[in-house]
Amino acid sequence: MAKYYVTTPIYYPNDIPHIGHAYTTVIADVLARWHKKLGDDVFFLTGLDEHGKKIQEAAEAKGMKPREFVDKLVPEFKNAWKLLNLNYDHFVRTTDKDHELVVKEVLKLCNKKGDIYKGFYEGLYCTGCEAYYTEKELEEGNCPIHKKPVKTLKEESYFFRLSKYQNKLLEFYDKNKEFISPGYRKPEIINRVKEGLNDISISRTSFKWGVDLPFDKNHVTYVWFDALTNYISGIGYPKAKFKKYWPADLHLVGKDIFFFHAVLWPAMLMSAGIKNPKKVFAHGWWTIDGQKMSKSLGNVVNIPELVKYGTDSARYFLVREVPFGADGDFSMKLLVQRHNKELLNDLGNFVNRSMALLNKYSNGKIPKKGKDELCKLFNFNATKKFIDILETHNALSEIFKFVNECNKYVNEKQPWNEEDEKILSNILYNLAEALRYLSIILEPFIPETAGKIAKQMNLKDKLSFKELKFGKLKEGHKIGKTEILFMKIEEEEKMAKKEEIANVEMVKGKDWIEFGDWEKMKLRTGTIKKVQQHPNADNLYVIIVDLGYEERQLVAGLKKFYAIDELMNKKVIVFTNLKPAVIRGIESEGMILAAEDAKSCTVGLLTVDKKELKDGAVIR
Repeated sequence: MAKYYVTTPIYYPNDIPHIGHAYTTVIADVLARWHKKLGDDVFFLTGLDEHGKKIQEAAEAKGMKPREFVDKLVPEFKNAWKLLNLNYDHFVRTTDKDHELVVKEVLKLCNKKGDIYKGFYEGLYCTGCEAYYTEKELEEGNCPIHKKPVKTLKEESYFFRLSKYQNKLLEFYDKNKEFISPGYRKPEIINRVKEGLNDISISRTSFKWGVDLPFDKNHVTYVWFDALTNYISGIGYPKAKFKKYWPADLHLVGKDIFFFHAVLWPAMLMSAGIKNPKKVFAHGWWTIDGQKMSKSLGNVVNIPELVKYGTDSARYFLVREVPFGADGDFSMKLLVQRHNKELLNDLGNFVNRSMALLNKYSNGKIPKKGKDELCKLFNFNATKKFIDILETHNALSEIFKFVNECNKYVNEKQPWNEEDEKILSNILYNLAEALRYLSIILEPFIPETAGKIAKQMNLKDKLSFKELKFGKLKEGHKIGKTEILFMKIEEEEKMAKKEEIANVEMVKGKDWIEFGDWEKMKLRTGTIKKVQQHPNADNLYVIIVDLGYEERQLVAGLKKFYAIDELMNKKVIVFTNLKPAVIRGIESEGMILAAEDAKSCTVGLLTVDKKELKDGAVIR
């Protein structure tokens, strides 16, 4: 049995959990559940980072002691994880006594190696990050993460000889190609290491909320040296459980803390004589309706709001909406659209139809085993490959390709019109087996829904992937009671109606533009010559359009509405003097004009009907 050890960062409990915390932890849960179904021995670790000046100040602001403050917030995180149906194996806290003992042991090992020394540190410090910055790293004098002014601090401190590990780290990266992931983030880390590493301050005297240094009680451990150690303390370093699961197979982190995990953490482990983890993967951030999430803007999406339409709808959206690693934009409208179209119309519709057909034409019993016409269309190997390379959005997309094939099968076979009992029996058996397959393959992603499908089929839930073999259902097996999986969220229609009203009011209010403004827009005809999937976005295409006098690269959100071959050679209208923009890392030099029906969520391209019009013709 292979082992699989996956971790999330441990989160600061200075406020209640939100969508940013949820994203990393949901992905970790998906991966943990997937590997359990593969038969691996899995350990999934999450938890809280409860020490540091930021926590102490937040507690003082509320008139509380730090321990009292964090004890009050811990249930907020645990309850949030219950709402998201997260099945972690251990919830580590840096205030746990066993964790503190491991921190001290690592400090002793590094000190014994000669990698810790005493000195004074003066620098530009961000309390929010618990980190010092150089002038070069600041943005107009502000912290690059929190966009707030930093403070100049000088204090006695112990230092870790990070500079000593510059070459060793570069050698390690070279030998372990997957350690820094995704691959496009490698230059960011490697170039920073090549530029030279400064020794890092690992203790503080300006506050007391932390782990005392074992060799100097006047100092508490710098929060990162404390926090990173959770990955080994959480599995009982140096005891049997640690030996069983270490090295970690995957550390999942946000891109803002990538440096500490990809540089400081492996250097610490090298110093302590402990093996390094296999991979650190940094994902992007979520914006909210195009804006950065901020308490001051009032747009923080907390977990109860995220799951207001159901846990599985939230999990599905988080995994499916953006490529894991890239930045994403959250809006409740997008979540509702995915719920109504993909979960309700596609998945829910197939399950309901299939159960109804089995009840009506087979008396609620599994018919005689037939020939596999449907389950063979599910590509498990492709799905597994996407999981292996952490393209979780593509893995889920692969599963829903199968869902679409299932609906297509029902529509083409029309069992309600089939008079041949043998053919009808075969169709029904295929539908039943497809339901069984879905109850297995959907469980890592939307476990509540998968369990409901299994219950309707009167099967055990949480079956392993070994059960993905056609013909497992026994003839005569009695299925259970039909249950509606998803209800339509009417708010989508309200949102669309609101947009229509706004558009009508704009016309009523004569919100016209001047003729001169129209003249500024340059619109030309062009022929689509090449279409490719955007490498960093699930719903975007990268399109090359021939304008006659030149070819332009455009990024367009047409994936939901057009297949690649449907777009090829279409003569479209292009807004050519729109300022170029970089969209998910790809430059777009214009815009293809399209019409959108907000109510039906349908988009159609504006095309030119006369082929004799040459590319580059001016729209007047």
